[in-house]
Amino acid sequence: MNFSEHKPLDIFMNMLFERYQQKVPAVMKITGAMIAQGIVTAQQEIVNDHVAFRTLGVPHLGIQSFEKIFLHHGYTKRDYYYFEGKKLNAYWYAPPTEAYPRIFMSELVVDQLSPGAQQIIHQYTNAITSDPVNALDLNNGQQIGEFFHRALWPLPTKKDYETLLAESEYAAWVIYSRYYLNHYTISVHALKDGYNTLVQFDDFVESLGIKLNTSGGKIKISQDQLLLQSSTVAEMQEATFAGGDTMSIAGSYVEFAERLVLPQFANLPANQIQAKHRRDGFETTNADKIFESTYTGQTKG
Repeated sequence: MNFSEHKPLDIFMNMLFERYQQKVPAVMKITGAMIAQGIVTAQQEIVNDHVAFRTLGVPHLGIQSFEKIFLHHGYTKRDYYYFEGKKLNAYWYAPPTEAYPRIFMSELVVDQLSPGAQQIIHQYTNAITSDPVNALDLNNGQQIGEFFHRALWPLPTKKDYETLLAESEYAAWVIYSRYYLNHYTISVHALKDGYNTLVQFDDFVESLGIKLNTSGGKIKISQDQLLLQSSTVAEMQEATFAGGDTMSIAGSYVEFAERLVLPQFANLPANQIQAKHRRDGFETTNADKIFESTYTGQTKG
């Protein structure tokens, strides 16, 4: 993912990805191996299927705030998803052109948590008394890029983090990592033969010594069998909490997606197949298991 133009959207997407790949070693490891194998010649050739963000459903934050940035830059709000067990709402957003990735945005339904967990979250977010996105110049890509990496609430204590972790691993991830990019996604169907199915690409990733998320199976398959997804397990990072306590916690990860050709276009010659001919959108059952790439069941498994 690399945009050479200087539109605000290009600027802040590049800033997001730069910091993300610096903190997630698997990104450069996979890209470097792809270049070494001749799968691509540069990172920019990799088609980014989507990027994902996690938010908190509290006043002035959450999806209703965060989405304003992307809607302003031509994204279109699409399907709604609900994850009952994880207490999450989510939407995906279609990009203004195929040059940009889809956006998958999720939000913790905080008022469904226990009173204790709610109290911890609100003690960090109650100081936010207006929507921070409203204070941004949405035509200033640099300002938006910095916003994604700015602390909107204080650093949590280790105790508060561990309390949230025991109830909602999603809540713990967001309270520490904030709006940090959760993952980006390689479109494997856009790669050359030998690597353009998820089975082949997963084998390639595992040959690099990278662990894959096994929740729901390594490959998560949509009900219509047309969307296949897998992901690495989030890499652990040494986190420093308020008061100086440290702990190893889950960071971000890399996802892989294979979107198959829709049945009505099955007879199209391979060289005529475009993105519009492939399965679009997402699938709740797939995404539910992908979320667990940052969960201790995978990171400590």
